[in-house]
Formats: sequence, structure tokens, C-alpha cells
Amino acid sequence: MLHFVWESGPYVVFWNISIRILVAFLPVGIGIIGRFIIDGVSHVLLQHQLLPQHFWWLVIAEMVLAVLTGMLSRSVDYFDNLLADRYTHHVSVEVMRKAAALDVTAYEDPIFYDRLERARVQATDRLAMIQQMGRLIQQTVTALAFSAVLVRYSPVLLLLLIAGIIPAFVGESHFAFLTYAKNFRQTPLRRQMDYLRQVGGSKEASKELKLFNLSNYLTERFTGLSQQIYEENVRLNRRRLFWGGVLSILGQLGYYGAYAYCIFRTIQGHYTIGDLTLITTAILQAMGNIQQAFSTASGVADQALFLTDLLAFFEMKPRVASKPNALPAPRSITRGFEFRNVSFTYPGTDRRILSNFNFTLSPGERIALIGENGQGKTTVVKLITRLYDPTEGEILLDGVDLREYDLASLHAEIGVIFQDFMRYEMTARENIAVGRIEKPHTQDEIEFAAHRSLASDVVSKLHSGYDQMLGRRFEGGVDLSGGEWQKLALARAYLRDAQLLILDEPTAALDAKSELEVFERFAELTQGKMALLISHRFSTVRMADRIVVLEGGRIVEQGTHTQLIALTGRYAEMFEMQAASYR
Repeated sequence: MLHFVWESGPYVVFWNISIRILVAFLPVGIGIIGRFIIDGVSHVLLQHQLLPQHFWWLVIAEMVLAVLTGMLSRSVDYFDNLLADRYTHHVSVEVMRKAAALDVTAYEDPIFYDRLERARVQATDRLAMIQQMGRLIQQTVTALAFSAVLVRYSPVLLLLLIAGIIPAFVGESHFAFLTYAKNFRQTPLRRQMDYLRQVGGSKEASKELKLFNLSNYLTERFTGLSQQIYEENVRLNRRRLFWGGVLSILGQLGYYGAYAYCIFRTIQGHYTIGDLTLITTAILQAMGNIQQAFSTASGVADQALFLTDLLAFFEMKPRVASKPNALPAPRSITRGFEFRNVSFTYPGTDRRILSNFNFTLSPGERIALIGENGQGKTTVVKLITRLYDPTEGEILLDGVDLREYDLASLHAEIGVIFQDFMRYEMTARENIAVGRIEKPHTQDEIEFAAHRSLASDVVSKLHSGYDQMLGRRFEGGVDLSGGEWQKLALARAYLRDAQLLILDEPTAALDAKSELEVFERFAELTQGKMALLISHRFSTVRMADRIVVLEGGRIVEQGTHTQLIALTGRYAEMFEMQAASYR
């Protein structure tokens, strides 16, 4: 944690700690000067002596220290705010980078989502811990300084204070562990509540909420979960209230024991009035700062328990990663892709999606994958793009296993548009530019890609053109229809200029006319390139050089449209079923 804090702003951390340490010593200086001032006044009143020669300089010095304390305390607040902003930015970026580096499989694991959710929360909620650590340093230094004053007069005073404070510290630490355990257990429930809260107030669900009368059902489920968490919190807080009160009594006994001892010694003539005032101040300050230091340390320990989630998240390692000294992907692919006896099972399941799958994709070849849902079409896409590694077998690119290539280099040569493509709530220009965001693009390149995908017709209707904010999340944003969003997504593929283009149901949201226009341009785009097309519309797959029919994770038929119709097999049967619906 301290490593994260230091990385976020070394100079801010240095000045924050330095000023806190200086502020920690100032109350001791004020107390010591106050002791001489009170003794000087008592000598005038009780012994009728003159004021000490430098008396008013002592008053001025105490005032200066008080003013300096106020100014430096404000400086601490200033550096606290700076550090909070720097830390939030730094750790949030690190969480985003780590999440992006993890495997796609991780996002299909509910346990990972719990960990990711806790990590996201800890990334920003640990600001209190950072400030607590700063206060702990300041309180500890102040407590040590005033303790030194007490030890100078009598070590018994300090021992009495510590004896009363330790039980309270142990109690706070115990309940800190119980609070963490409770919050850990409640994470799945809170995720359900967040989901219900989101569904109950989202634009996407609003129509069904009204038509199916779901509002009361969702509200009651949310209320039940909320009440369950509330009752568990109340039970723990009641225990904490009772035992915290009992243990605090011990602290008061320690304080008044030290206070009585000090008064007794003053009456005996061992201490002056100034000494009594300084010792009383030191007892109050030492006790207060020791208690605060213990409490703050307990709070830091409480917060640190939650850091285990953040640190566990950062310790996660992706299964799919580039090897050291990995090969760059071939800039000019000569032999293409080959699946050799590939089998694949998604983590956490026993069902094989692909079984002894053999398949080739040659340079310049356009292949259509068809089959019913769940037969492995999208899995082939995930494997060829190395979002996953095969459970068995190997996938070769130009005769070399995909696992030998650098991932970033491989992905740079592949353009993919999934059916569930992202709708970025950014400008129209940015929605297209994300197709190859690492490279700056001219306006002509953006417009050319939009023209090729028919997105230019969509942009021409927008008030601000390519600078129009899309989506309703931000002010001034305009939402698009599903087909319009899809044309923007297709523009990304045209902008990418990759050697392999993969379209997973790319025209699902388009009308028949737009679909025909898209595929006329698609034929131009894929000229001389490898293309992999997944579609349930047989009118679109006919343009492929080869149609591959998948069933049960295996290839059952392949060939051109004419060849497969002549076989009167599975493809012909599916084609006839679809054609019949148009008659």
C-alpha cells in the first residue's frame, strides 16, 4: 500500500510527512513555554516578585507557535487533498490496466467479479487509510514528545496511562477483524443489490418493468437483501458499543490515576504550579494522542484488512500471456491458420465445445462458419484470436504455434466485430477510431472508413457530425438505433486494415437493404485478405469461398453453397428451413 502511495506522488508524500512531524512537536513547545509563563505569573501573585525579564517574549513565542500550528495544519490538509487526488488516479489506472491484462475467462467467473468489485472499491475507498497513516505518524510523534515530558517528571505517570489504554486498543482491533469478515461475507449480497438497483433504474429495462409489472418484485428482493445486511450490521455494532464502553472505563481510570498522582506530588511541594499545568497538559495530550494513535492504528489495521482484496487482485496472473522474447506476428501471412486436433472446454465446465477440431484458413480465403447456437462458432473466433488457449491440440499461424507469438503483435493483425460489440459513449469519431486507437488518424481516414461501412449516412444526420457525443450517459449525447450503432462498429474493422477480418453476426441489426450494401463493401474490404464470417443468414454466407458447417464441436460439412446444396445434407436442410420462412 505504501508503495502505491509513494508512486502516486513522492514529493507530496515527503512534504506531507515532514509538515506533520513538525506540527506534532509544536504543542509540546507551546506547553513548555506555557509552564514558564504560569510560573512567572504565580511568582508575581504569590511571592510578589517582578515578572521575569523575558516574560513577554515568552508570550509572543507561544503566540507565534500557535499561529504556526494553524498555518501548518492547513498545509497538511492541502497536501492531503493533493495526495488523495494523485493516489485515486494512480491506483484506479493500475486497476484498469490489471483488469485489461487478465484473461477473458476471468470475466466468466463470479468469484472474480466479487474480487474485482472489491478491488475497484478499495482502489478509491482507501483514501481514509492514507490520511489515517499520516495522522498516525503525527499522533505518535506528539504522544512520544509528551510522554518524554511525563517520564522526565515520573515514569509512573506514563505507565498508568498505557495500562488504561491497551485494553481498549485490543478491543478495537478485535472488532476490526469482525467487521472485515462481515463485509467479506456480504460482498455477494451487495453485488446482487447493485444489480437490482441498476436493473430497477435502467433505460434498457424500463419498458419490461412497466409491462411485466416487475418494479414491486425487484424492490421487494432489494429490500430483503438490504434488511439482511442491516440486521447483521446492527448485531455487530451493538456488541461493539457495549464492549467499547466497558473498555473505555479502564482508560478513564488510568487518566485519573495519573492526575491524582500529579496533584499529590504538587501538594507535597515536588512540583510548581507551572509544573502541574505542564504535567496536566502532558497527561491530557499524551493520553489523548496515545488513545488516538491506538484508535488510528486499529483503523489502519481495519482498512489494511480490506487491502488484501486489492493486493490479491493485483497478484492474479493471466493464463493467456506472451512468452518472454515472443515472436512478432508475421506482417505478411503466407500459410494462414491451422487448427490441429483442437479440443476446448471452458474453465469450470466439463462440456467440450470443440472436439478434435481440424480447420484451415488460407491467405485470401473467405470462410463462413454456420451452425446452431452452442456448436462452437464463436469459440473458434476466441481461439484464433487467442483470447483462450486450446485445452488440447494446437493452433498454428504460418506453421508456428500461436502461443509463440507476442499477443499485442498478433492482435494488431486481426480485426474483429462481435455481435455484442461495444457502444462507446464517446464521439462518433472516437467510436470509429477505436478500431486502431494506437495510431493517429486523419479526418479523411475516418470518413473513408465510415463511407465503406455506411456509417457516413448515420453521421450526416448528427447535429455535430463526427464530433457528436453518442449515448445518453453524458449531456448532449444522442442515442442511435441498433443498426446505426452496428454501422459504426463495422467502420472500426475498415479502419483497422488487418490481415484477418472476423465478423461475428455483423449484420444482425441491419435491414435487408443495408445488409446487402454492407456485404457488397465487405467483398471489397476482404479482397486479398483472410476473412472469417459467422452468420445465421444464409443470404450473407453465400458470398464465402468456403462454408463450414459445425455441429457438436466438429466440422460435419464444408464447401461452396452450390456444393453443399447438392449434398442435401445438414446445410441444405438448414437453408431450406430458412428459405421456407420467406415463401
